[in-house]
Amino acid sequence: MRSGCEVRGGRQVKIHPTAIVHPGAELGAEVEIGPWVFIEGTVKIGDRTKIGPRVTLEGHTTIGTDNEIFTGAVIGSRTQDKKFTGGETYLKIGDRNNIREYVTINPGTLEGTETVIGDDNLLMAYAHVAHDCVIHNGATLANNATLAGHVIVEDKAIIGGLSAVHQFVRIGKLSITGGCSKVVQDIPPFMMVDGHPAKAFGINAVGLDRAGFTAEEKSDIKKAFKIIFKSGLILKNMIKTIKQEIPSSPSIQTLIDFLEKSERGLCG
Repeated sequence: MRSGCEVRGGRQVKIHPTAIVHPGAELGAEVEIGPWVFIEGTVKIGDRTKIGPRVTLEGHTTIGTDNEIFTGAVIGSRTQDKKFTGGETYLKIGDRNNIREYVTINPGTLEGTETVIGDDNLLMAYAHVAHDCVIHNGATLANNATLAGHVIVEDKAIIGGLSAVHQFVRIGKLSITGGCSKVVQDIPPFMMVDGHPAKAFGINAVGLDRAGFTAEEKSDIKKAFKIIFKSGLILKNMIKTIKQEIPSSPSIQTLIDFLEKSERGLCG
């Protein structure tokens, strides 16, 4: 069977005849809905987004433009948090995200809370994003990467396959986490971590090169790495030393801001 074009809300969309799409669902222009898809009436889908076979879209889920969601993904199903007692919770997904096979993403837990995924992210097969998480822009979760509740993943961070991230952990900008890692504390921006539990081994030099960082910027981040992970200083004094010994720059300020907000402590 082939998908048929139809007009919904004044916009032309392509819906496979086996798909079940609630008439209350809001579909943008040129949206494509594949075979055996299920979409609830509270779901909103932006222009040119493609929904692959057997995808389920539930709950108060809003999806932006130019996304692609692959076979079997379950997006917006009720949180697995035992604290959920009912009410409206939300999932918001931005633009140009690539959500691969069998990914699962849950909304918030308490009334009015939300899970938020920004733009240009890649969630590989079987990745899981739990309740109340925030993923910024350009991040990658490799196959089977798992985020517990309330995790924050900053811009262009990479989380390796089969890695698990503890609830309330923060993953810093342009950091990289090796596969099969157990992440139980915050990972500062620009760092490379691996292990069970995850420990820092250096800066994400390749990622910084790809992002256009200069040799001077990388040198300053290396100095910060030594202060954070090799000085033995407590967090308060660590921040003070970075401010005193390393010239201020956008990347160093990003590090300082992250450290000042750390609540779970830093990975080893």
